[in-house]
Amino acid sequence: MTSLERWQDRKFGVIIHWGAYSRLGVFESWTLCQEDEPWCAAPEEWRDDPAGYRAFYEDLPSGFTAESFDPKVWAAACAGAGMRYVIFTTKHHDGFAMYDTGLSSYKVTETPLGRDVAREVFDAFRAEGLSAGAYFSKPDWHHPDYWAPGLPTPDRYANHADPVRWERFKQFTHGQIEELLTGYGPIDVLWLDGGWVRPPREDLDLPALAARARELQPGILVVDRDVHGPQEAYRTPEQHIPGELLPYPWESCVTLGPYWYTFGPGEPYKSVGEVVHLLCRVVARGGNLLLGLGPDHTGALPAEVLDRLAGIGEWMSVNGEALYGTRPAVPREAGSLLFTRRGDTTYAIGLLEPGEPLPARIELPASDVPASVRLLGGDLLPWKLTDGTLAIDLPPGKAAAHAFAVEVIGT
Repeated sequence: MTSLERWQDRKFGVIIHWGAYSRLGVFESWTLCQEDEPWCAAPEEWRDDPAGYRAFYEDLPSGFTAESFDPKVWAAACAGAGMRYVIFTTKHHDGFAMYDTGLSSYKVTETPLGRDVAREVFDAFRAEGLSAGAYFSKPDWHHPDYWAPGLPTPDRYANHADPVRWERFKQFTHGQIEELLTGYGPIDVLWLDGGWVRPPREDLDLPALAARARELQPGILVVDRDVHGPQEAYRTPEQHIPGELLPYPWESCVTLGPYWYTFGPGEPYKSVGEVVHLLCRVVARGGNLLLGLGPDHTGALPAEVLDRLAGIGEWMSVNGEALYGTRPAVPREAGSLLFTRRGDTTYAIGLLEPGEPLPARIELPASDVPASVRLLGGDLLPWKLTDGTLAIDLPPGKAAAHAFAVEVIGT
């Protein structure tokens, strides 16, 4: 089995955004960027002083204490939810490294927290049985060879066209990624963000970088957000799921709440049922779900997030086998019924609205007599095969939360 096939079998992962920007409760690094987008708006008191805001922002690490940071709590909660891999933001667009890079002093080990966050996160999640992936931003708004000092920074792009500066920046970027792939244990995914960094305007020689990554970590999957080419192992649609089967491997990255990390109390989060339905639809359409969440500025996951993860895990502990290691079946969807397949076993997954009981009967196409039909978490079910349709009777009056799954072996 290839590393890509193993990744496809995992189905459910978590992407965790966190950085010194959490002290402000803003859209990650984006408020440094002066583009006319709502997520780029600096706090009100700095709207007319971008230079002052940048100096203020870049001093945020000096007060980054994160006194509640405990990656073992994060890892246990995500493992309990049935997640099988983690992608952690080692560096966002602001250039602040959440690991102990030797190529910059703008890093988490130079803050009052003083800990190598990425190392601790990767170790904690691996201890819970999850594989580790490194999110890394290709742009770096702190680096003087990306945003050259003294020049305007009107948008997200490098603010110069100096080939000497760019060559230095390219070598710096390759060096930081090499640090992550040589000093932080097995990395299964290198998840590169910043899709505007691409040829011809901003060429980092990603094919060479990806080749070096695969040399350092054989089997590693390289993701290059929005940039397609030989460096790309799979694609990552953001905040939506494709409506049909795609001819390439993919993973939807979707946030649990309104943002990629926790701004503060009172945020609305997707319900357990919404996430279960989302995960089932993603898997039935051939993808993985990468659920986005993050701690607050103290390093703690909010109680509401922990509650959602526990509820998802309760459902997955009964029904996860209908998702892990499966591929889309034929048919793929029929109304509120979804179908997955593993070997000679088909799973029919029925999505339920809150309080909705199990239906009395479900039907799926079948040409052969099944060896057995079972409700996951329950007993064998009565069935009848007629003219290519397998009718399955479900227990009357039985309650189920969010969705149910029926296993049909041998059709």
